[in-house]
Amino acid sequence: MARILIGYIATAAAFFVLDFIWLSIAAPRLYRPMLGELLAPEPKLAVAAVFYLVYVAGVVVLVLIPALSSGSWATALGLGALLGLVAYGTYDFTNLATLTNWPALISVIDLAWGVCATAVAATAGFLVASRF
Repeated sequence: MARILIGYIATAAAFFVLDFIWLSIAAPRLYRPMLGELLAPEPKLAVAAVFYLVYVAGVVVLVLIPALSSGSWATALGLGALLGLVAYGTYDFTNLATLTNWPALISVIDLAWGVCATAVAATAGFLVASRF
């Protein structure tokens, strides 16, 4: 159980750092110009915190535990990419299907980001947790 908790913390730290860097760069240069008034002036940090806590729990259950069982970082990378595709795809494809002025380019970039960030964070969590 300690190994899973360590994996959760490592995955959360990696995902948060990656997402913080990404959003610091992409929000003013990409999201704000393309989404304009759809974006809140400031992010709702409590809601963001809930997302991170829940999403990382999903990464641990659906990616990290199977990867630790298999003993393979490649499993963490592959399942992390798949989870990122499913989770971010749900968000981006729903926006494309339901919002009038949602830019397709945002969905493509955001989906690619979700795949990469989840895969890397899951792999980092695996590498740390596998040492215990």
